[in-house]
Amino acid sequence: MICCLNPHCPHPINRDAATSCRGCGKLLIHLLRGRYRPVKLIGRGGFGRTYLAQDSDRLNAPCVIKQFAPQTQGTKSFVKAVDLFNQEAVRLHDLGEHAQIPALLAYFEQDQYLYLVQQFIDGKTLVQEVLENGPLDEADVRSLLHDILPVLGFIHRHNVIHRDITPTNLIRRNTDRRLFLIDFGIAKQFGEALAPGPGTRIGTEGYAPIEQLRGGQAYPCSDLYSLGATCMHLLTGQRPEHLYDPLQGRWIWRDVLAKQERFVSTELGQVIDRLVMDTIGDRFQTAEAVMAALEDLPLLQGSVPGWVRRHASSTLLSTSTSLKKPVAVSATEAHVPPTTPPTSAPSPSPTASSSSPTASPPQSPASSSIAPAPSGPPSSPPASDTAEWQSVRVLTGHQSWVTTVAFNPRTATLVSGSLDDSIRIWNLQTGNEQVTLQGHPRGVNDVKISAKGQVLVSCGDDGSVKVWNLTAGRLIHTLKGHVRDVTSVAIGHKGWTLASGSKDKTIKLWKLDKGTPIRTLLGSPAAVRAVAMTSNETSLFSGGLDNKVRLWDLKTGDMIRVFSGHFNPINDVAVSRDGLFVVSASKDKTIILWSVATGSIIHTLRGHTQEVKSVAIAPDNRTVISGSSDRTVRIWDARTGQLLHTLTGHSNGVSAIAVHRTGRLIASCSADKTIRVWRYG
Repeated sequence: MICCLNPHCPHPINRDAATSCRGCGKLLIHLLRGRYRPVKLIGRGGFGRTYLAQDSDRLNAPCVIKQFAPQTQGTKSFVKAVDLFNQEAVRLHDLGEHAQIPALLAYFEQDQYLYLVQQFIDGKTLVQEVLENGPLDEADVRSLLHDILPVLGFIHRHNVIHRDITPTNLIRRNTDRRLFLIDFGIAKQFGEALAPGPGTRIGTEGYAPIEQLRGGQAYPCSDLYSLGATCMHLLTGQRPEHLYDPLQGRWIWRDVLAKQERFVSTELGQVIDRLVMDTIGDRFQTAEAVMAALEDLPLLQGSVPGWVRRHASSTLLSTSTSLKKPVAVSATEAHVPPTTPPTSAPSPSPTASSSSPTASPPQSPASSSIAPAPSGPPSSPPASDTAEWQSVRVLTGHQSWVTTVAFNPRTATLVSGSLDDSIRIWNLQTGNEQVTLQGHPRGVNDVKISAKGQVLVSCGDDGSVKVWNLTAGRLIHTLKGHVRDVTSVAIGHKGWTLASGSKDKTIKLWKLDKGTPIRTLLGSPAAVRAVAMTSNETSLFSGGLDNKVRLWDLKTGDMIRVFSGHFNPINDVAVSRDGLFVVSASKDKTIILWSVATGSIIHTLRGHTQEVKSVAIAPDNRTVISGSSDRTVRIWDARTGQLLHTLTGHSNGVSAIAVHRTGRLIASCSADKTIRVWRYG
């Protein structure tokens, strides 16, 4: 499709081959400035429109075009606005250096209209998240403040006031859950130039402070006021205008929370109340002052203070201790010592240093003895079984959201990847970190280990796939070919073939031993989020943003079947070892079990209250395990669809899970920066 750029067109969407607009009759511009193809109208306002576009110079990568088309062309006000547009564009270019502000790609004038082209952020705004998942809790809001205050400090040091901080202008990117601050107000500055003088209203009602609404004046503390109003909205689920009592002259957001039987600490409440003081001098004056106040708040049990990213150093391999070859053990000897359930053991401190990985809580001498896991896969325990799953390890050390986890099938070790750009190898017997692998300059999205336990494969936001010698901790290959983030990798049981799925809508097959490409699977209409390979390496399943699971023939590269049933994007897929059924986890809060032979739905598993992020099938080909943003891990009987167990303990969403080859151990990782190891029996 192509979109008409006439700002007054009533029906701007046209077919690709059209030369003139069906809505207004004007000639269509297929490539703006010879490069940007407008495909969809996504916003409109008093000074123009906003379009989703494709950048033909960057393999049709998505971008955003902002068009400014005022009615006063030729006037002194317009000339002033053009000059201001150019000044602000240069300023936006400088701000785009920050990793949480969309980059400015271009700005220009064409056909008497002004255009900005910016980076497209694929994600949801915080107001959309609240509408879908409900209000945030205190830990979420603290994390939000820790994440966004440094961005405000950055723009204020550049002498820029955003003037429209709202949940609509904070968007969380899908790939790494990073918050972005968007809409830097070219239109607002533009409006001031065209309509100067008293009575200028800049900002959004309810979020903007009185000095901004009455006289158009704004200061750094004006943005902080808007941030406080945003926090109140996110905590209560109600807009700020419904949280202020004009008769009493006070904010009543905590009263609203109490009616919902929800509460926040007095200390956080005092921080938010100070952010939204009417008198400018009574507020926090800088973002740094707010961050200092947050540092003085008492720690929440299990909470984490925002996501922090560490950039990889020039050294690919670093170790917290001397690099040691893991001691080989049989599959039946992979074990962890039993300990008390998580409800009776304190959570590890969230301030643990990354250079000193923290083991699980101290144990008595009796409980610290090694107890081997039972050999062989377990049968699915009935709901009345007296044995239970217990959290026996909490692994800490990552400095950001842990995105992926995998058991080594041959040694008592576990591998995890994180948005702190690191891969860590853990000793399951001690809970200590053995090795840190650093090679991805951006977040790690997935890790997989070969069946013999010797090869590790990782992928990340840098668009690469890396193959490691797991025993030596050495990088073997870096596979390049994807043009966007690589979201998932899969290795067959034989260990010859590697598959990688990407946001560039492709799946690539590689020879694992040589690191050379085999073929590219084309046909996915949207970003690929997950891939899973059958053990015999003949078939591959993929899932992604088009809500469907696809089955591929790896010998021919052909797409064999499409499985339709989900209503939202698919986050993960897994195939049983016998190849008879495949499982998909979706943002629609469900897990679907599919028959591989017929493509029909066997069961739809419902019970999670938020999106399901990860799914796995135990070696018994009967037990399904799922992890969700609702902070739980759930265990299901694949034959009956019955929910058997719900595991709780994470203080934030579960991002990925893994099952040990014995079926008796589960590992779950989370946005709370921890990994939990669960043991049955």
